[in-house]
Amino acid sequence: MIDVLILDFGSQTSHLIKRGVESWGIRALLLEGDASFSEISKLYPKALIFSGGPSSVYIQGGLLPDKNIFSLNIPILGICYGSEIVAEMLGGKVNKGQKGEYGKTNFSHLGNSDLFKFLPTKFTVWMSHFDKIERIPSGFTLTGKTSTSAIAAFENPARKIYCTLFHPEVVHTKYGDNILSNFLQKVCGFAVRQKSTLLDTDEFTRVKVQEIKEMVKKDLAICALSGGVDSTVSSFLVHLAIGNRLTCFFIDTGLMRYNEANEIKKNFQKTFLKIKYINAQELFVKKLKGIIDPEKKRKIIGQTFIDVLTIEAKRLKAKFLVQGTIYPDVIESQGTKHSHKIKSHHNVAGLPDKLSVKLIEPLRELYKDQVRYLGKSLKIPQEIINRQVFPGPGLAVRIVGEVTIEKVLLLQKADLIVREEIAKINLNESIWMAFAVLTNIKTTGVVGDERTYGETVAVRVVSSRDAMTAHWTRVPYEVLDRISTRITNEVRGVNRVLFDITNKPPATMEWE
Repeated sequence: MIDVLILDFGSQTSHLIKRGVESWGIRALLLEGDASFSEISKLYPKALIFSGGPSSVYIQGGLLPDKNIFSLNIPILGICYGSEIVAEMLGGKVNKGQKGEYGKTNFSHLGNSDLFKFLPTKFTVWMSHFDKIERIPSGFTLTGKTSTSAIAAFENPARKIYCTLFHPEVVHTKYGDNILSNFLQKVCGFAVRQKSTLLDTDEFTRVKVQEIKEMVKKDLAICALSGGVDSTVSSFLVHLAIGNRLTCFFIDTGLMRYNEANEIKKNFQKTFLKIKYINAQELFVKKLKGIIDPEKKRKIIGQTFIDVLTIEAKRLKAKFLVQGTIYPDVIESQGTKHSHKIKSHHNVAGLPDKLSVKLIEPLRELYKDQVRYLGKSLKIPQEIINRQVFPGPGLAVRIVGEVTIEKVLLLQKADLIVREEIAKINLNESIWMAFAVLTNIKTTGVVGDERTYGETVAVRVVSSRDAMTAHWTRVPYEVLDRISTRITNEVRGVNRVLFDITNKPPATMEWE
């Protein structure tokens, strides 16, 4: 028996729903949205949540649950695509919209819905949809709207079915936690504990260390350290389990930020890990020569990492490879049956089909904020825990088009300026990433009364908690002015600077 069964229709944030429910002390389980009625009923769920998803309910072959699911007569919460499922399957109407809603949206609820109990009439929510609910089913009541969606929330209290077109599970929906709590308490009747988003680090560490011991036994393992918190925390956990039978490798791809390789070496001198350094700069740049497609870049980088590590694994006779894979890597790389692949993370979908070593991924179900919290409990140096998020493929995915040494050097200089200027100011919100992108766009400029035809650099600064959603950070104009002036003055070959003001969704964190 399970408290809340979450039917996953391919949403990028289905796992966040599970995390949100469990943060209130309620047991939750994720199951594929097209699971059979028999499979669902055998779990005896006390409530259902329908996730979002990339499909459309009105198309031939659209992803829908078993129609008998509504005969269970248990509380249901439909989220985004999940609300469209309820509308379409119970007699309403859903069609392709004329205008999408992506990211931050102002929502107004219209009455005394238990879902919005004690909440302000108007608040900010997070949307990610294009389809439009044109008519709600008979017996349902409209409970919320936005400027774009006349039907943004509806319900049938008698049947305990509640629907929102927005995503209450993401951190950028202002009262999302309250909405989930209202559903769990007021609709489902669960007794919830005090909310906690923190990881039980002692228990997690104990379980993972034991799992790793049983997996590795007396064999050897290697780990590819990037210098970031994910791979470092993973290596610390494995070291607790097998000690010096773990050898870590820092592979310098030549695609790091300015002077970052030296900084990483310095940081790791403060740890007890056994680390070896490999300079593979020429190899990675050579492999990327002539490659323009971002998916190919990611896969080439993933394969090259494995090629280098395989040589070391054979030399050491190691049978296991430790990776710092976290959940956002998995879901963007098509981590569930019905989700769409957003990009191939080099440590997930970028891996070759066959590996000569077995993977150990102790953080695969965690989010970045949980990993950082775990890292603190493991007493990992703050310089590593607080290191700004950096993509595994490095600057290769911040250079649109072909990667060359000249472009890397140019971007390193521009990126350093962005990070230096952002570091000087104290913003009210936590910055997830601040970086520069070489856009592969050339524009006309004028320097010293002479015409130039130079590169365009884009600046991106975003705030997030878990990398599943993000919004662009409101950087003061005077800071942007300093960044632009410095880049165009100090980075030869750049004559234009842009500021990216796109949220996730519809964009991703990186440009590629």
